[in-house]
Amino acid sequence: MLTVRAPATSANLGSGFDVFGLALGAPADVVRVERAEETTIEMSGAGSQYIPEDPTQNTAGVVAAELDAPARICIDKGVRPASGLGSSAASAAAAAVALNELYDRGHSREELVHIAAEGEAVVSGAAHADNVAPSILGGFTIARDDGVTQIDASLPLVACLPDLVVSTRDARRVVPETVSMDDVVDTVGSAATLTAGMCRDDPALVGRGLEEAVVTPARAKLITGYEAATTAAREAGATGATVSGAGPGVLAVCRSPDDRRQVASAMLAAFDDHGVDARAYQTVVGEGARIYR
Repeated sequence: MLTVRAPATSANLGSGFDVFGLALGAPADVVRVERAEETTIEMSGAGSQYIPEDPTQNTAGVVAAELDAPARICIDKGVRPASGLGSSAASAAAAAVALNELYDRGHSREELVHIAAEGEAVVSGAAHADNVAPSILGGFTIARDDGVTQIDASLPLVACLPDLVVSTRDARRVVPETVSMDDVVDTVGSAATLTAGMCRDDPALVGRGLEEAVVTPARAKLITGYEAATTAAREAGATGATVSGAGPGVLAVCRSPDDRRQVASAMLAAFDDHGVDARAYQTVVGEGARIYR
């Protein structure tokens, strides 16, 4: 049996819709695999009762089929489904890394990103790599059709998860189909600023780069208490905050590790004021999927 831990992730990061992704130090999925005649899925952990165990409908099962690597797959969910923290991607990423190792398929981590993305298609309807890329590679990633660029970054973060459900499909439906040239220019500027900030480990630049006026406002309307929570985060010392992935998770960038407690408390209080329970992870930019023998 082989065990792999794959981290939660935050995609989009405001200005990088369907392109940017960031691995989080916590939470994470833990996936155990062993060879079998046919693939079976066993689920446990956060929200596991809502995840199908049918291999054709489970991201890890689809990955097993893509790798022609039948296995008994046991998934312990640390990343709640419909959280905006890359829940389905964490399972797909862990399965891809584990089964590639178990069957000695010889794929590079970059190649596994595209295989894991096929598992994501079961959930989102398309093979997006913005979550699976950082879950496999770690750090900050830029996923394009022609490849993935990975940057090691070190930033203190708070990922706040309100007790709400926003499905990926619903979150994609509200994204505007057309944008103005002014919004395109502003988004490109923010994306460039964020990328420079990641390269420099500069929380101020990254916080500025989260700003975006097209996708984020549309998705924020699906999250009760979002405006209050992000305002509270900034007032508590965050350099910026945005919707994590499809939501309802909210990601805040902090200036220092010491700021995380105050930022987390402020966000939790803001959601509570709107009658929404939430939990907060005081975390950092994380590493990619790790194999344990």
